[in-house]
Amino acid sequence: MAKSLTSSYKKLMEKEKNLFILGSAGAIVHWDMETKMPPRAIRLRSLQLAMLSRIEHKMSTDPEIGKLLKETMRQPEYDSLDTVQKRNLYLIKKHYDEQTKLPEELVAETAKQEAITIDVWKKAKAAKDFSMFKPELEKLFDLRKKAAGILMEVKKTATPYDALVDIFEPKMTAESISKVFAELREGLISLIKKCEVAPKQPDISVLKRRVPIDIQRKIAESLTELIGYDIKSKEAGGRIDETEHPFTTGYYDDVRITTHYYEDNFASSIFSTLHEGGHAIYEQNLNRDWIFQPVGTACSSGFHESQSRFVENIVGRSREFWIYFLPKLKELTGNILSDGDLDGFVHAVNQVKPSKIRVEADEVTYCLHIIVRFNLERDLFANKITVAELPQIWNQRYKEYLGVDIENDSEGVMQDTHWAGGLFGYFPSYALGNIFSGQILATMEKDVPDWKNQISSGNFQDVKQWLTKNVHHYGNLHDPADLIKRITGEEVSVKPYFNYLYRKYSKLYGF
Repeated sequence: MAKSLTSSYKKLMEKEKNLFILGSAGAIVHWDMETKMPPRAIRLRSLQLAMLSRIEHKMSTDPEIGKLLKETMRQPEYDSLDTVQKRNLYLIKKHYDEQTKLPEELVAETAKQEAITIDVWKKAKAAKDFSMFKPELEKLFDLRKKAAGILMEVKKTATPYDALVDIFEPKMTAESISKVFAELREGLISLIKKCEVAPKQPDISVLKRRVPIDIQRKIAESLTELIGYDIKSKEAGGRIDETEHPFTTGYYDDVRITTHYYEDNFASSIFSTLHEGGHAIYEQNLNRDWIFQPVGTACSSGFHESQSRFVENIVGRSREFWIYFLPKLKELTGNILSDGDLDGFVHAVNQVKPSKIRVEADEVTYCLHIIVRFNLERDLFANKITVAELPQIWNQRYKEYLGVDIENDSEGVMQDTHWAGGLFGYFPSYALGNIFSGQILATMEKDVPDWKNQISSGNFQDVKQWLTKNVHHYGNLHDPADLIKRITGEEVSVKPYFNYLYRKYSKLYGF
């Protein structure tokens, strides 16, 4: 590279490093709000988050970044840059162009409102009262709608909602997702019906046994050790805490997960720990050479979900996993689960039954929960429905899609924290993550054909190493549709995921 090109690029990377450091600090402030913050601190915290957002926005929109981008990209030697450097510049420019169009006041007000809305959501959910939540959600929706309208112009998307989807799944649109989801829904409904009328049905009574929370904490620690998420050693880069809604946050050397323990539902914390652990090992195994660079981040939210769902379901709900872990679970729980047999337990944790709560949903029905939310978001931003109508339409869709009756809004429209946190456009990533995980599994099985035998002996390392090499290390070098094609040689396709589900559940249910 010419000296001037090298100098401009280096200055840009220094500015990016500062942004990533600030962002990682903000993530911990958010983590504290969900885990350790005293209740009275919420107003102060909302101001703190607004200030951090204001600072980050000022840094992101520094005119010097625009100047350096022009200097770098107009250099005659620009083509001498390698693929990573060009991708960094593309991602910096994309972010700069978007942020410079968003007013600082809108960014700060949104961050403040998100903190307030999350706090009110927690209280409204506990009270089962949507009317408490509605005014704050309406305020936040209006703010996100303003941002979506602005970003639509910058991103050149067809709709405001597409602009929000692009934040989480770059280059994907609601139209393309709708087509994939229509195929997904049709196949899932067919499979659900087969499971419902199958001769073999699981006995789930073992999952209803009460397991003290202190024992569940030990189970969670054992699970993190198994998947290589270090929370104990002197070099640990993780930890587990308790929250209303499990999540993962952090950056490279400080990635934290949370779970929620229920004494009468011990399986909930098992699978949320595996799910969040999958997120965490993705973050911790990104290419370290790219730390503090745009390419050194996750490809997309859908890819993040592919990794969490892979660990939680493809590994964690497999028979081979429980060949290894059920004896450990019995050891940790003493007499509580001592009489549980392997096949009965595996069938129980893989029960297919339409339910009300997304985070407790089985693999087969899960994506229907997501399709409901996706359709509501799409219609909300298209002005076809209002925030006030969400509970009624939610309940109707759950009856139509899953055949369940919603009794109150805490088990309905208020069950998730995402809208309270302003994450409109995120939900499609969950179902896309399942689809990606199926494609990734089909590819991994060619390279690691004995992976199930390894899991049954307690060896997760070979699977983890394959995922690190073929998924994690690519970071944000490619957009999601391009990365899945690079990994698997195919476009986004539901077929491998369906093949995985049919193979597994036909055996479990005997059809």
